[in-house]
Amino acid sequence: MAEREESDASPASGASGGSARDRRWRLLLGEPAQEALEPGLSADEQQMDRALAALYDADDPDGSGDLRRVRRHGGLGASAPSVARWLGDIRAYFPTSVVQVLQRDAIERLDLASMLLEPELLDSVQPDVHLAATLVGLNTVMPETTRRTARLVVARVVAEIERRIAQPTRSAVHGAVNRAARTSRPRPRDIDWNATIAANLRHYLPEHRTVVPERLVGYARASPAVTRDVVVVLDQSGSMAESVVFGAVFAAVLASIRSLRTSLVVFDTEVVDLTPHLDDAVDVLFGCQLGGGTDINRGLAYAAELVRAPEDTLLVLVTDLFEGGDAEQLLRRVASLVRSGVTVVVLLALSDSGTPAYDHEHAAALDALGVPAFACTPDAFPDMLAVALRRGDVGAWAAAQQAARAT
Repeated sequence: MAEREESDASPASGASGGSARDRRWRLLLGEPAQEALEPGLSADEQQMDRALAALYDADDPDGSGDLRRVRRHGGLGASAPSVARWLGDIRAYFPTSVVQVLQRDAIERLDLASMLLEPELLDSVQPDVHLAATLVGLNTVMPETTRRTARLVVARVVAEIERRIAQPTRSAVHGAVNRAARTSRPRPRDIDWNATIAANLRHYLPEHRTVVPERLVGYARASPAVTRDVVVVLDQSGSMAESVVFGAVFAAVLASIRSLRTSLVVFDTEVVDLTPHLDDAVDVLFGCQLGGGTDINRGLAYAAELVRAPEDTLLVLVTDLFEGGDAEQLLRRVASLVRSGVTVVVLLALSDSGTPAYDHEHAAALDALGVPAFACTPDAFPDMLAVALRRGDVGAWAAAQQAARAT
């Protein structure tokens, strides 16, 4: 029997017996712990236990993982109403973070993905980035009625991600682009005091213990015209599903910023330019084909053709670096881009799930070329973007982020 995920929901009040600690262990371990712990579960806790048992205590005689063959305590059953009822139960008795874990496990363990092709079930699920990735992956096998419902669910996920990341991203970009140019006649709010003090140290007055700023150094406000190119290159192989969702939304947000010219390229063994669809992140996601092989070199070759002004171009490659194509040519291509002046950053993941499995040898080879490769959370992406647009040391920034997380 698979171990259950531990719920962070507190046991319901008014339980009929047993300590809170024992009841939590009983819910965690399932029915086999009944005799050892003997806690009385409240009515709500019994419902929680049944919902967990349907997922984690299910018998699977042929090892197929097929939801329709699962039987124990009724399982989730073979019918859509049974699954809808289970989805409703977990939303009623568990917090959102746990619901998302349970849904993800049901998709992986019980073939829930195939049943999500029924539109009525999509109204019962808790939208999250993992579900959005699953629906995008099922796009090509969905009937039209289901696809319409799926788009509504994915749109809710996209709206939540945009609410989370849009304003920080726009602020970071405007700050980086608008402050890229220097002037000796800055407005007061645009004075760079560190640079001004450094430029006037020879005017230090010991008796007053101060520096006389004869020359001001500050930031010039950029014109609203395009000043930077950003090329986002997304690996859409199955292992990168969550990163594709976040990457697509970020690209759509960047495309809405007038001072940037944003392109989006997705690849597996084929390459698709989704730049024309960047006005709608949902269209972008449903233009992706999650799964398949990986030819990073081919995707990067196409992206390199989009570079117009190398010194003013940031190329963000999102991939775990498991190359199925020509790895040596890939490294030569990256080296050529760097030599031309393009700022290249490789994100091993763009997600909340931490550092994934990745090709360490290729990451080390990129580092030797001066190209940092690291995992980045969506919340940290705007800061990383600002550093990269200023042509700062992204590798040092990533190392500082990692050190901060370790403390």
